[in-house]
Amino acid sequence: MEKRDRNLIASALVALGIVYGDIGTSPLYVMNALINDAGGTRVLTKEYIIGGVSLVFWTLMLMTTVKYVLIALRADNKGEGGIFALYALVRHQAKWLIIPALIGGAALLADGTLTPAVTVTTAIEGLKGVALGSRVLVSDQNEVIMITFLILLFLFIIQRFGTSVIGKAFGPIMLVWFGFLALFGIANLVHQPEILKALSPVYGIRLLFSPSNRMGIFILGAVFLATTGAEALYSDMGHVGRKSIYLTWPIVCTSLVLNYLGQGAYLIRELPYLGSNGASYNPFYQMLPHHVYLFGVVIATLAAIIASQALITGSFTLVEEAVGLKLLPRLKVRHPSLSRGQIYISVINWLLCLITSGILFYFRTSAHMEAAYGLAITITMLMTTILLHQYLSHHWSKVFAMLFMVIFVAIETVFLLSSLSKFVQGGFVTVIITVMILMVMICWYYGDKVRDEMNDESKYLNLEDYKNQLEELSKDESIQLYVSNLIMMARINKNHLLKRETLYSILDKTPKRAKVYWFVTVNTTDEPYTCYYKVDMMGTRNIVNLQLYLGFKIDNSVNLYLRQVVQELMAENVIDKQPQKYTTMPGRNVGDFRFIFLKERLSPNSNITGIRRWLVQMRLFLQNITLSPVQYYGLEFSQTYEETVPLFIKNRSGALLNQRKVKNYVK
Repeated sequence: MEKRDRNLIASALVALGIVYGDIGTSPLYVMNALINDAGGTRVLTKEYIIGGVSLVFWTLMLMTTVKYVLIALRADNKGEGGIFALYALVRHQAKWLIIPALIGGAALLADGTLTPAVTVTTAIEGLKGVALGSRVLVSDQNEVIMITFLILLFLFIIQRFGTSVIGKAFGPIMLVWFGFLALFGIANLVHQPEILKALSPVYGIRLLFSPSNRMGIFILGAVFLATTGAEALYSDMGHVGRKSIYLTWPIVCTSLVLNYLGQGAYLIRELPYLGSNGASYNPFYQMLPHHVYLFGVVIATLAAIIASQALITGSFTLVEEAVGLKLLPRLKVRHPSLSRGQIYISVINWLLCLITSGILFYFRTSAHMEAAYGLAITITMLMTTILLHQYLSHHWSKVFAMLFMVIFVAIETVFLLSSLSKFVQGGFVTVIITVMILMVMICWYYGDKVRDEMNDESKYLNLEDYKNQLEELSKDESIQLYVSNLIMMARINKNHLLKRETLYSILDKTPKRAKVYWFVTVNTTDEPYTCYYKVDMMGTRNIVNLQLYLGFKIDNSVNLYLRQVVQELMAENVIDKQPQKYTTMPGRNVGDFRFIFLKERLSPNSNITGIRRWLVQMRLFLQNITLSPVQYYGLEFSQTYEETVPLFIKNRSGALLNQRKVKNYVK
């Protein structure tokens, strides 16, 4: 029991370093955004400050604590969280659920490009004009941008070492950060306890309709920034576990609330002296005593780095789930640690780096970035609510699910409208990135759907029905031997069904004679170092249905495993030996191998037109530019052959019309 408790505490420390970076750095910019919406410090009123803090507090309670911590975390898919894990749980309930899953997933990935830029820039801006002795650390915004860029570049470089290593390093830092937030929140709160009125929702509701609030209900766009990390918290559940989040969230939430109250108290106390400080006034830094200011900037910068890391690791998880659900092309996934949830995807990492850097150099200041920040995550939260309603209606109760749906759709719709009010100021960037990601998903998913629905040539065949032909072909000496071991990387289900083009390649397109025909399926297990296989000879000595079971930490070097399987099957007299006359290895009993891969190309004879044709073409294009099967299976140094096969797609109504034309011509 003591060991289990120690493990939970250690996991909780890692959770602080992975999960809470985004939401934990919100005190850096939320109050600043509220001041900007008010029109600057010169027009601030006590009513506005208390009402603003009240809205922030209740947003944290409702959106993060109730929706995500108490409800969403229970909707896990084998320990994994996030919108795609949730979709996997409910997708069989209705086909239309793919729509909110695609939109929400694309928006969350877009948010992952904004978070690193806005949080690190905000932190570094605290150094502007700060002198260390006679030297000013950061003199202008150009230096802020360059320092931020170097920090982000370093962050993306270290991702390859895994979130476990990063979490162990960042966990203690975040523990200090949250202690820092709470300490200086309390230090300012005790001087102006009137701010505790903000704990009542009445003051927040009043502010929404108060004349002192020039933004009206659209002030919620700034308030929403306080809870943007909630979706990342849900997505990162697979990295740290649900219990770790349950253990740490009360500490994190308390620290955040105390700091917001402290900032509000400081503003009320300084209200007569604020003057016209303008948009650059950040109460988070201003309320710090002079002797800890520099430390505050340093610890804020470290916390901002961790905030960026939280979204990056969440993006990795999201992409892996999307690939598994066939919403994105296959990508190379690495597991830097023994944990199934710890992953690294190089392509995604550097795409995020490129887009984040572009956002940094385009917006240049955190105030400009805040206009784009929040819109994407609002969309994701709304889509998550729709999927959660489906989950709750089947696993909890339909009455509760409907109540949940009505409350949170209403709240999030208001948040969405508020965020859209800043579309021209920068929100359009978020929309562009979201649409680009969404288009890739749509082309991949629906292109595959169109191909399968309309391609008569892609029907599955039963291998049992063709094993006699394969045996006869293997013995037919009138046909030149193609290779000793012909390997088709073709997924076969338990009923021996496989795609038609696999057998078409062997039997119809210049029959390929081989001593042994291998149909290999690679299955990835949830254990790190699993490595075993199952063989179904189908009552023959030369047709092998090989199912490989490889742990997620094991390389997909199929060639190495296959040679071992061959040796064992020969030793057990399951397949015949293949003595080689010409060889540098005396006594060699294993012949050569050739791996056949089929590459589809849309046939010009396909009469599919319009959007359907475009979807199929884009799907094939993405398939050809992403990770190749040779790379995925570790066969770069093996004998491989890529065979192009035509993809015939016929519109059924069009095909009927063509037949009628032919009949009329014959007459």
